[in-house]
Amino acid sequence: MEIGFIGLGRMGLNMVTRLARAGHRVVAFSPSLKHRQAVEEAGGMHPESPVALTAALAPPRTVWLMVPAGQAVDENIEELLPLLSPGDLIVDGGNSYYRDSKRRAAYLAEKGLQFVDAGTSGGVWGLEIGYCMMVGGAPEAVERLRPALETLAPPDGYLHVGPAGAGHYVKMVHNGIEYGLLQAYAEGFEILHAGEYDLDLRRIANLWNHGSVVRSWMLELAERAFTDNPVLEGIRGYVEDSGEGRWTVAEAIDRGVPAPVITLSLLERFRSRQEESFSAKVIAALRNQFGGHAVKKKG
Repeated sequence: MEIGFIGLGRMGLNMVTRLARAGHRVVAFSPSLKHRQAVEEAGGMHPESPVALTAALAPPRTVWLMVPAGQAVDENIEELLPLLSPGDLIVDGGNSYYRDSKRRAAYLAEKGLQFVDAGTSGGVWGLEIGYCMMVGGAPEAVERLRPALETLAPPDGYLHVGPAGAGHYVKMVHNGIEYGLLQAYAEGFEILHAGEYDLDLRRIANLWNHGSVVRSWMLELAERAFTDNPVLEGIRGYVEDSGEGRWTVAEAIDRGVPAPVITLSLLERFRSRQEESFSAKVIAALRNQFGGHAVKKKG
């Protein structure tokens, strides 16, 4: 099929490359010269502007956005609106909040445009093994996108999960689960590392992937990480969050669903960013006050 792409970051460029290699006509825009060259090397076109991008596509057009969630999505939609025609389709493949996707779908429908939200998982490995895609939107819009989805995803790797917003809703919860998985593996490997035995964490990660109930792709990546750096020397334990963990926790609260593991995993990410916890200082001071416990001084 013919598809336009805006946003060529870590995932977007690989998605464009995967589509172009499969024979789709891809027209991709980014202000980066490096990205322009990469698109051309993959067999795609790289116009100089969104105006040129839409002009290079035959109606009804499909334009896929892979830009950061929030304002960037709205700004790109507003820039595209004067360039598109009724019947054209905008796809948001980023990590947008599902309520924003519902709002955007309704807004674009008023203008005669279709909208699909495609929650996309696969990271930097997607170029090689494909992307898991959670897709929301009207059936006719998703069907129109099917050739691209079949190329981007591995076998059985995409699903039309519901109306507009549903794709990003499922991706939001997917990422919340990811937070919990990462935290559990991290805590387990820290206990192993702190124990009395001189354990080879790489070999243990490999072992657990052979018949164990905790086997997973995450353990494959853990094995890879420990192979490159057995004690993770030089890596600071500072962990960002994409926003989807926060949204998952907020949704759980709104729905009255207990989600302690995901919630605590999110809070552990906040903890990782503290140079020194003030709350820990308070605890140390109070223990000194009521029990005479020693307080470690700075310097």
